[in-house]
Amino acid sequence: MEYRYLGNSGLRVSAVGLGCMGMSHAYGAPAGHREMTELLAQAVDLGYTLFDTAESYGTEDNPHDNEELVGEALRPYRDRIVLSTKFGISFDTESGKVPYPLITDSRPETIRRSLEGSLRRLHTDHIDIYWQHRVDTNVPVEEVAEVMNSLIRDGKILHWGISEATEDTIRRAHAVCPLAAVQNRYSMMARWYEALFPVLEELGIGLVAFSPLANGLLSDRYTASSSFDPSTDYRASMPQFTADSFEKNRSLMSMLRSLAEEKNATPAQISLAWMLCKKPWIVPIPGTRKPGRLEENAKSADIVLAEGEVKEIDTCSRRNDNERSVRRNARKQLTKQ
Repeated sequence: MEYRYLGNSGLRVSAVGLGCMGMSHAYGAPAGHREMTELLAQAVDLGYTLFDTAESYGTEDNPHDNEELVGEALRPYRDRIVLSTKFGISFDTESGKVPYPLITDSRPETIRRSLEGSLRRLHTDHIDIYWQHRVDTNVPVEEVAEVMNSLIRDGKILHWGISEATEDTIRRAHAVCPLAAVQNRYSMMARWYEALFPVLEELGIGLVAFSPLANGLLSDRYTASSSFDPSTDYRASMPQFTADSFEKNRSLMSMLRSLAEEKNATPAQISLAWMLCKKPWIVPIPGTRKPGRLEENAKSADIVLAEGEVKEIDTCSRRNDNERSVRRNARKQLTKQ
């Protein structure tokens, strides 16, 4: 496994991290703890060091299931890994909607209470990266950053970051307490946050990319006839899994298959390698429940794409009308928060 630094933070992590959410939340019924404990141990053996969870990844019966799973499974390896968890949201499970609507809360007292719970569930005395899960419009980000300064001084967290933030929010937060990284959705099908690359480079901030395989679509293992349980699986309502999306992305998937064949790789590995070749401070965190996929994702760090191949993917992915229109709308929002 290749390793890289998140911006100028000095934090060294595996080039590919492991997003743990899907083990407990949003991708069907939760997986068994015994099976996932074995998977997490395998990840450590494969060289993964960055493990990402959140206090809110769980079920209605146990909203903290994922942190409990990750904390117990990785307890024997604590000195070899980078633990990443989040504060600031809960899910409105009584709304009757799936995905559940988000409820944000980043008040200082809530942050401190959340941290103590996460430390307990993760069986650790500090969090390596503590993320504001979503910006809380009711709490100035400067106030959140001051809390982070305090927690760093206390030794309870080592670094912090923000998820789904705009340029203005990033600059304001970083001015008070330097950010190690930003965690945003990023893949060939979700490229609107590339508009943030200049400011991340300017400030020396890394990017941790969640959903780097477009929630599995770029693995090329789904078709227009694939179905998901709408009561437990968020993919049932995701636009990229519609028949129209498969048709619009036919040329992109064909190009990925061709390039994968040339490289003796898989479309998923090409998708992750493309991202790793974009910037040296980008770290994708694909999730999986399967040992074979875990190893497959790790090996993507060994694939080097030529500059021309990266540009070919860029050009092909930009042809997607859905992605292009979403990116336009997102750019308008990037300067508003």
